[in-house]
Amino acid sequence: MTTQPDTLARLEQTIAARRQASAEKSYVAQLFARGTPVIARKLGEEAVEAVVAALSGDRAELVGEAADVLFHLMVLLGARDVPLAEVLAELDRREGVSGLDEKAARGT
Repeated sequence: MTTQPDTLARLEQTIAARRQASAEKSYVAQLFARGTPVIARKLGEEAVEAVVAALSGDRAELVGEAADVLFHLMVLLGARDVPLAEVLAELDRREGVSGLDEKAARGT
């Protein structure tokens, strides 16, 4: 059985490989060619679609949109040269800390 971190690690590797592909043959290459602002807007668009799916109550639609959000987040991380391991380390750091306490510590 594949674990979720393995799936995300494979996705990160696939995105890195496809970044160098021809834009005619790779959606990922097209996104990278268009730049970080376009990738960020696409992530925002997918996040809104996930919210709409969550509110509609359609589980399958939410699953699909959540996958789109994760995919586009991984593309954005790649565009900014932020490895998934760094994000996972931050999640590990926050584990066991109250969300309210963690937010207060950030001053937001």
